[in-house]
Amino acid sequence: MKKLPALFSLITSIGLWYACTQHRQNKNTSDKSTVKINNRGVNIAYTDTGKSDTTLLFIHGWCINKSYFNEQVKYFGNRYRVITMDLPGYGQSGKNRNSWTVNDFAGDVTSVITTLKLKNVILIGHSMAGEIIVQAKLNAPQQVIGLVGIDNFKGFDGKPETPKSKADYAEAIAMLKKHFKAVATAYFNQDLFYKTTSTAIRKRVLNDVTNADSTIAIASMEDNNFNTVSKLKATKTKLHLINSDYTPNDTIGFIKAGIPYQLLQIHATGHFPMVEKPAEFNKLLQQAVNQI
Repeated sequence: MKKLPALFSLITSIGLWYACTQHRQNKNTSDKSTVKINNRGVNIAYTDTGKSDTTLLFIHGWCINKSYFNEQVKYFGNRYRVITMDLPGYGQSGKNRNSWTVNDFAGDVTSVITTLKLKNVILIGHSMAGEIIVQAKLNAPQQVIGLVGIDNFKGFDGKPETPKSKADYAEAIAMLKKHFKAVATAYFNQDLFYKTTSTAIRKRVLNDVTNADSTIAIASMEDNNFNTVSKLKATKTKLHLINSDYTPNDTIGFIKAGIPYQLLQIHATGHFPMVEKPAEFNKLLQQAVNQI
């Protein structure tokens, strides 16, 4: 494992800012998710809380499950309709398919929207789910009225992929395929936690990453063909970002591309602000919702 330090640098440079968790789900007593939802035969587990003509739909990132939004359900469930979902391949959703691209996951989100006949939907996506909510907005332009990212699009320079960047990405994927548990665990320790991240959260993440389905997790990252600039422009929607400042937030790409955005920074958390500082995170999310 002597190549690990080099891989850390490589992964950081290409922006693999994802989190891998498989935490036991907590049952919300106000959950009314009785309607069965599936996308092309794959079951989608979800929670459905509260009543409102505005829906907050939370989508987790790489290997995270819906339980990571429990504090948001509690906070927002008495004023909005709040839905959390497990993307297929993760949490309690099905795994009976072989494709795990951004378009596949966006289709899962769209299935939730259409099956539940949701309107005035604000999509809130953590980490990898940033691209997913962008595509889901394009899938359901009339139903989705707002986009909120959580600790994603942090190094958005607006530049297209180069042969070198694609090769670097492929090399990082190859290393994960060979040493998934060791590489992912060490990477989380080095780059996804901040000095303020609690011991409990660290243990939760590190325990879950070692139990993740590595085949699905790696396949979820292999889709590197999402044209972020053109897709964001096509949404014609302002992107609201709630990002931690543990790593820099470079927004020059939004400015150059003329993409409207709002950056709301949360101080001194790692990659999981919704669980590390839920009270502060919820206030920032409320600000974004108010603007939308």
